[in-house]
Amino acid sequence: MTDLTPSPKAVMARVALQLVAAIVLSACNSSLDWRQMQPEGLGLSAAFPCRPASHARQVKVAGLSTEMTLYACTAQDTTFAVGSLDAGEPARVGDVLVALRAAALANVRGQVRTEGLANVPGMTPHPSALETSFDGSLPDGRPVQEALIVFSRGTRVYQATLVGGKLSAEVVRTFLDALKVIA
Repeated sequence: MTDLTPSPKAVMARVALQLVAAIVLSACNSSLDWRQMQPEGLGLSAAFPCRPASHARQVKVAGLSTEMTLYACTAQDTTFAVGSLDAGEPARVGDVLVALRAAALANVRGQVRTEGLANVPGMTPHPSALETSFDGSLPDGRPVQEALIVFSRGTRVYQATLVGGKLSAEVVRTFLDALKVIA
């Protein structure tokens, strides 16, 4: 009868090979490469894990027609975006903040998970400046998570968003905590 029990050397070689494979595979799923930048014209400093493209378009928000500038990119199946517009008058800021949050929630038919007051260095405190996370779905039905912060400095209103299938708390905090209004 033949003994099929592997020798201790064979077991160690197999374990070593599995460790090497695990290290190689984990290197393929590298962490995000964050870079601090100041998107042109926004008066804001932000960190992106990818090179954002700039888009400007006319929008109508809270009854106001204005241009919104957006910087966005996608890395590891998550879209990172920072947008800004001028509310024109201080009295409109609250309505614009509320409308941006409501539109983001509606876009993914979202259900709020957490919500609290926004706290971005350099922002103007406002009761409608909020940080919100929610679960929703894309138009094709795929589940999605979104983290959003809306805030302002004077009449300049900002929206920063992460959208992905499953958001890491660490990635959300890195992106949102890097925001800073610069005058």
